[in-house]
Amino acid sequence: MTLAITNGRTALILVDLQYDFVEGGALPVPGGLEVVAVANQLMTKFDLVVATQDWHPANHQSFASQHPGMVIGQTFDLHGTLQIAWPDHCVQGTHGADLLKELELDKIHQVMRKGENQMIDSYSGFFDNGHREVTGLAEYLHREQVSKVAIMGLATDYCVRFTALDSIELGFRTCLIQDGCRGVNLCPGDIKSALQEMKSAGVVLTNSEDWESSLGE
Repeated sequence: MTLAITNGRTALILVDLQYDFVEGGALPVPGGLEVVAVANQLMTKFDLVVATQDWHPANHQSFASQHPGMVIGQTFDLHGTLQIAWPDHCVQGTHGADLLKELELDKIHQVMRKGENQMIDSYSGFFDNGHREVTGLAEYLHREQVSKVAIMGLATDYCVRFTALDSIELGFRTCLIQDGCRGVNLCPGDIKSALQEMKSAGVVLTNSEDWESSLGE
């Protein structure tokens, strides 16, 4: 575990607020657009705002289309890592991969792209799913003297979940803005299980009104 700076700055991490993950996108999260208002409300209250961005090559191996006969939602082994087969989404250079223009984009200090390696998926904003490569997010936060992180975005049970778990493991004091998240719930109970897993790991579950007290002094 890498310890973050004590009593440092605060950062808001906006996870994958992209067109393919909201209504009308390739992999829409129910209610995804609803979190934009929460993001815009919160951005000015943090020292730093970072957005993660799924940025897949067109032949990414997490796509069901790359495996003949594979069904979307099927679980399979992808080079030693358990993987869900997804529809093609957030392909580099496409509209679906763009950050939502409804966001106040000028308030985002840094964008961290993930999922660029076609051979492995990257749910977390910090690492790929096998923890083989880093995105640079942890290094950026340390360089900016950040010790406290609030996380929100899409989707609760996938990219938000893994970003929050890695944040805790890396030593950041971490809270989840629940009203700023929406989930996929591919299997009934997935969102509830993800929230419990994050809480058990030390992530403070809070909301957009109480995040400051949740992160503490």
